[in-house]
Amino acid sequence: MIEKSGLLEGNEIFVNSYFKKHSEELLDLAQNGQHPKALFIGCADSRVIPNLITQTDPGELFVLRNVGNFVAPYKPDEDFHSTAAGIEYAVTALEVSEIIICGHTHCGAIASLYTDLEDKKFIHTKKWLTLGQKPKALAKLALGKDASQQELLRLTEKISVISQIENLLTYPYVKEAVANDQIHIHGWMYDIATGEIEYYDPDAHEFISLLKEK
Repeated sequence: MIEKSGLLEGNEIFVNSYFKKHSEELLDLAQNGQHPKALFIGCADSRVIPNLITQTDPGELFVLRNVGNFVAPYKPDEDFHSTAAGIEYAVTALEVSEIIICGHTHCGAIASLYTDLEDKKFIHTKKWLTLGQKPKALAKLALGKDASQQELLRLTEKISVISQIENLLTYPYVKEAVANDQIHIHGWMYDIATGEIEYYDPDAHEFISLLKEK
């Protein structure tokens, strides 16, 4: 007999508790399909749980997660197809009205931009991290040579979110939907030490805390 893992035991608890309690809503999703309002592009980091930090239910978020919450520019003939396919499906098939790009503090992908990764061990990672080189360069330019490592990392994390929004707008159907006011794009920064989310205000050119506004 194969020994159960803790994860499978967790599923038993889920089936007998949450699923049973919310069976009507979950069966409706199974029978009638999903109709999420928002596409959430977040980092694969295990400390960032989209539905938990936004307190949303199943069916409310269409979630894409990858290393560094990066969005490759629209280039159909290149290899960055996984995230692009998710964006395409969310916008054209699910017709989401919101797209959130959510970065986070203490991001390993951003930290890796400032380290030398071994070519053989991280061949795919190094190629993917090229999407963070522009934010890194802008952060170093803004802070100057006397900036501390922590200052560089925190600013790079924020600039990266803005850079990924710029990349997202290279997708023709996204740009068109934004122009027609059918989609709104949001840049978020999740602080894993406090649980708070800051949102990017393009008019003020800064990230603003929701909690401090109230």
